[in-house]
Amino acid sequence: MKLTLGISPCPNDTFIFDAMVNKKIDTEGLSFKLVVNDVEKLNILALQHALDITKLSYHAYAHVISHYLLLDAGSALGKNCGPLFITKPEKQKSDFKGLSIAIPGKYTTANFLLSMAFPLITNKVEMLFSDIENAIVHDKVDAGVIIHENRFTYQEKGLVKIMDLGAYWATETGLPIPLGGIAIKRSIPAEIARKVNRMVRRSVEYALAHPAASRDFVRCHAQEMDEIVRNQHIQLYVNNYSVDLGEIGREAVKSLFAWARRNKLIHDTHENTFL
Repeated sequence: MKLTLGISPCPNDTFIFDAMVNKKIDTEGLSFKLVVNDVEKLNILALQHALDITKLSYHAYAHVISHYLLLDAGSALGKNCGPLFITKPEKQKSDFKGLSIAIPGKYTTANFLLSMAFPLITNKVEMLFSDIENAIVHDKVDAGVIIHENRFTYQEKGLVKIMDLGAYWATETGLPIPLGGIAIKRSIPAEIARKVNRMVRRSVEYALAHPAASRDFVRCHAQEMDEIVRNQHIQLYVNNYSVDLGEIGREAVKSLFAWARRNKLIHDTHENTFL
């Protein structure tokens, strides 16, 4: 059986899925058609129900609950590792009301957290995550929310942090921040879905046990990213929650959805969220 699988080119995803995609582990008779896209493009594809299995933002998942189930394996959660709200030094003390703020996509968890921490910000400009730093530097926007590897590079461009939105979430909830997860279509038979979850977990465990094995696959998709930054990225976003959400991870996801419902950011709910 062949299934479509969407992942981002970011090092944590390619690190996690290398063994599964390149058959370094037992795939139990399944094969995959790989689709590599920016996470917001994956979010949109999920909204269109276009992929069998996909990485997506937890915020986006809240909009496709009726069509997808969350896997326990493959997620990106952590403490103090969330999106960063940044700007130029001279604008650091602004309240940002009415100013233009770049976001890496409407359905990203980054945008969700910005809405949570700064509810008065309404002038948002969607753009590719990797373009946000330069947009601030060249005054195309007043500030922006950066994700992925840009949290390691913004200071080199003279930009400053207003807030670590992941740290804000941790302070408010005491829980790790659910950034991205892996979802599978509800229409796929439960036996196959459980098999996929086993494979993703096995792939994460293989990657953690053999960190050098995925180097070429990670480098190929990360393109110009410095190897030190790639490794920092992996170390930050691949952890025990990537192996299995566990009780705390599930509680964090449920808390994010509960806050979103209270603040009318999402409306669709489904009792059966997890595989």
